[in-house]
Amino acid sequence: MEGSWQLVEFYLGEIRKLNPILRGVIEVNPDSLPQADKADYERKAKLAGSLMGLHGIPVLLKDNIATKDKMNTTAGSFALLKSVVPRDAGVVRRLRKTGAIILGKASMSEWAGSRGNCPPGWCARAGQGRNPYVLSATPCGSSSGSAISVASNLAAVTRGTETDGSILCPSHFNSVVGIKPTLGLTSRDGVVPFSPRQDSVGPICRTVSDVVEVLDVIVSFDHRDEATRTASKYIPKGGYKQFFKANGLKGKRLGIVRNPFFMFDNGSVFSQVFEDHFHTLRQGGAILVDNLEIANIDVIFGSSGEEEALEAEFKIFLNAYLKELVASPEKIKEYGNEIFLQAEATNGINKKTLLKLARLSQNGFVKLMKEQKLDALVTPGSDISSVLAIGGFPGIYVPAGYYSKGIPFGICFGGLKDSEPKLIEIACSFEQATKIRKPPSFKP
Repeated sequence: MEGSWQLVEFYLGEIRKLNPILRGVIEVNPDSLPQADKADYERKAKLAGSLMGLHGIPVLLKDNIATKDKMNTTAGSFALLKSVVPRDAGVVRRLRKTGAIILGKASMSEWAGSRGNCPPGWCARAGQGRNPYVLSATPCGSSSGSAISVASNLAAVTRGTETDGSILCPSHFNSVVGIKPTLGLTSRDGVVPFSPRQDSVGPICRTVSDVVEVLDVIVSFDHRDEATRTASKYIPKGGYKQFFKANGLKGKRLGIVRNPFFMFDNGSVFSQVFEDHFHTLRQGGAILVDNLEIANIDVIFGSSGEEEALEAEFKIFLNAYLKELVASPEKIKEYGNEIFLQAEATNGINKKTLLKLARLSQNGFVKLMKEQKLDALVTPGSDISSVLAIGGFPGIYVPAGYYSKGIPFGICFGGLKDSEPKLIEIACSFEQATKIRKPPSFKP
């Protein structure tokens, strides 16, 4: 045997060996090897499309992304175990169409982190996900299993979702590359929802080139997700791979907001590291516009109303998802928690809150980006996530270093809607200039 079968067999072996420690995978697809056999046959026969894209490549999906097969889709919870979804999620249909192999389901923070006071990366079905660099460190969430798995080579390609930080933060702590796309660039149909106003589906891989390869496959219009109607118009002809350039920093205007994003303690390792990274960006031809301010950042981080809006949306859209299930074990109340109770107590979406969030985006991030003619805002870690989340803006996350026993940290390039081409050019150039990422060490 060779090709896809060999690759799937390798990853299944790695999962058997490492997953009892890392808890990054909830379940594997019992049909993954037969799918690999089929892919190998198609390539040997040189069937149309079999020698390109993700054909024959095993992919792990976050456990809130529906698959109409022998696997469960549970958002990490026993409450949805043995529920039957009506169809594959939109992004899964795209993957299957290109010939990708669904390897299994990655673990996640249960219900995307809404299971009360449980730590990031914990879910009832898999237990506590572990950071492969330092096992006692947080893996963050909610796409914890996706980041853990790709970081430790349980898969080459994984898929995560983000409402606010759920791709960017796990990428940060697990030293991987993640893209949170512009809202609607990828379909959310068939994804256990939190808020269609903020939810995105994006790839998490080890390199920028890999996430771009996956992004090209999963972006599209989907009639089941109205947000894709507008966003899909901005998908560049020829796809996103054309923006994978080593000289992508040249002429880019990059904004630096020191307060609150770069307010490090005296003597912090981050201060010098990020000054070095700024130097690297300048050497690549970028123009750094320093000491900027997002006018309303304190409100965004303090009293934006985002949490209240999400609770109301969670109730409405989760109920809609549950009604569409072909079969449901109806155990939600049995596994209830305070977040569910808070969501249940809401009485519809407050339009004033949504208007406030829209104004915060327009009068803060959007205004800064346009007035300063910025191509991207550069921030450490995933602290920018709420700014990007409330406006549906994209961000790409790249490894930037290691600190305190080898715990990873990264750098985020965030931009206005549909600025993925510029963000990919910037991220690619930074990655190629620094080549920081290293394999995990599995320290205690």
